[in-house]
Amino acid sequence: MKLSLPSSLSIKDGHLFCGGADCVRLAEEFGTPLYVTDEVHIVENFRRYQAALQQYTDKVQLLYAAKANENPVIMQTLAAEGAGADVFSLGEMRAALEAGMPAEKLLFNGSSKTEADLRAAIENGIRISVDSVDELRQIDAISRELKKQVKIGFRCNPEIDVPTHPKIATGIKNSKFGIPADMILDAYREALAMEYVVPVGMHCHIGSQILEVEPFGIACGVIMQVAAEITKLGVKLEFVDFGGGLGIPYHRGENADAAPTPEEYAAAVMPVFVEACKENGISPAFWVEPGRWMVGESTVLLTRVNSVKKVHKTFVNVDAGFNLLIRPAMYDSWHEVVVANKADAEDAGVYTVTGPICETGDILADDRKLPEVVAGDLIAVLDAGAYGYAMSSQYNSRPRCAEVLVNAGQAELMRRAETFEDMTRTVVIPSWHRK
Repeated sequence: MKLSLPSSLSIKDGHLFCGGADCVRLAEEFGTPLYVTDEVHIVENFRRYQAALQQYTDKVQLLYAAKANENPVIMQTLAAEGAGADVFSLGEMRAALEAGMPAEKLLFNGSSKTEADLRAAIENGIRISVDSVDELRQIDAISRELKKQVKIGFRCNPEIDVPTHPKIATGIKNSKFGIPADMILDAYREALAMEYVVPVGMHCHIGSQILEVEPFGIACGVIMQVAAEITKLGVKLEFVDFGGGLGIPYHRGENADAAPTPEEYAAAVMPVFVEACKENGISPAFWVEPGRWMVGESTVLLTRVNSVKKVHKTFVNVDAGFNLLIRPAMYDSWHEVVVANKADAEDAGVYTVTGPICETGDILADDRKLPEVVAGDLIAVLDAGAYGYAMSSQYNSRPRCAEVLVNAGQAELMRRAETFEDMTRTVVIPSWHRK
């Protein structure tokens, strides 16, 4: 079956190429399983997204959603382009700062931050997206103790339904994230009365992998209505962060996804934002948090075929499972697969690609039309750059694989494969187990 490949991929002489590098050669050089990422693709995506928004206003800041793929090298690439980051942990905060992203371009997000999280954000001068009044009061106590000013915004839940998987819909009424729009004014009033806490922003995120732009426009309208109300309270808005969520086309065959573009996103959201700013005499920066759209299509997961088993269906048993790519098992997500060493061959049968994990649900791709597959072939799982390695584990005591970065055909490691010693390095033997 012919697939509409992302721009990071191409086919030459029967082999799949990523970023101009032969995937078959990469697998032979670096081993499998192996994540391969096209750096140029990520840079082009960043520039395209930014340009689409800047058609409407020059006060735009892209905050890369670090949770999508926190590899420090990728963070460095985006930092060099001027990206900030939406960070959800001390680890992501540290990765962003060490990548060269300035504190003023970071937003510390999350519904369950520890005291250490809040303290680190305040000490580093990082804005905090406050998720509850309880959290606000903790921030107040820490900032008074440190005698240090902290800039915040509240995460506002617009309570709108979005067309995506329920587990990644974050702006619906029963979401654990944010404060409902009809309750948020009291939170801003309380913040305005605090000595070191300075409310300067608003934050919203409605979900992930959304393939329609209308919900983003609706959410923008809701948030800008709240922005008008909090401005009347005396809040001087420096930014409004509209989150991420723009989806990518995981289905690339006969029933291909019609994924929206950054230009279509901008056309749905920016006029609402710009008009509301004019009506209310405010000029906050427009912040947005692309993650999946920025890196998802940039990467393939290469995995070697161990064996082929023909029973009630034909299973292709490979050396990567949900320990390395959990999305199919967790969300029933679809990823296209290509036989990388037979990339232009005709389909010869229907195969189910399964991993080596001791779980029935360890299926990467179910019932796919592929060329004849035999042991030793190389399977490429497409669109694996977002929530791939970032959500990987060491289940079944399997070390996580290497990651390779490609730029115009040049390929080098950006993370080596783990060893058994890496997995056990933090183990401490209790005294009664020592000889």
